[in-house]
Amino acid sequence: MTIDMLTTYGANTKEGLQRCMNNESFYLRLVKMIPGDTNFQKLYDAVDTGDLASAFEAAHAIKGSTGNLALTPIFVPVSEITELLRARTETDYSAFIDAIRDGRDRLQALCEE
Repeated sequence: MTIDMLTTYGANTKEGLQRCMNNESFYLRLVKMIPGDTNFQKLYDAVDTGDLASAFEAAHAIKGSTGNLALTPIFVPVSEITELLRARTETDYSAFIDAIRDGRDRLQALCEE
């Protein structure tokens, strides 16, 4: 995985690198940890079972890590779902979950290159 690949993916690599003191290897090492974050499965499972409190906790954790690394394709939908879950809004979350899953899966594919 390279910075160029992440930029093409949609990450704001300039911002992410700044948060990592412009240390590219450190930034990339942190980014590679994101797809394995257990909070993704926790979020999916909690939404499936209607446990909005647990879903909020998982989404909030993902929002923090992806926000710090400026991983926009995950950060944007997870930010939106976090606010709905914070308010315990009863709604169909499937579009958000699909977008988060897609962003995570595409990032996973990049990490494997």
